Amino acid sequence: MATVTAYSATAPSRSEVDAFAGPTVLEFGTNWCGYCQGAQASIAEAFVAHPDIRHLKIEDGPGRPLGRSFKVKLWPTLIFLRDGAEVARVVRPTGAQEISQAFTLL
Repeated sequence: MATVTAYSATAPSRSEVDAFAGPTVLEFGTNWCGYCQGAQASIAEAFVAHPDIRHLKIEDGPGRPLGRSFKVKLWPTLIFLRDGAEVARVVRPTGAQEISQAFTLL
């Protein structure tokens, strides 16, 4: 089984995210969050069919400006972006299917 990548404490600025070209998925959560840990298998399964899509795992919490700018309330939250604009959002996924559906909007 592959090792799960940890959420990064460093995040791009909102202006950098807004300038991203092409498809991107931002995943907000924390390494200690039980919901985040429980969703990792489904997230990994959904990404198998999309290995070329940029996936940034960003640690979120109070005082984290990027998560606040996207109004993230629950973890994990996956935000699907096309050219820096949000096209879909999946909050606390319970299976790979709902994540895969969001990929169709990219």
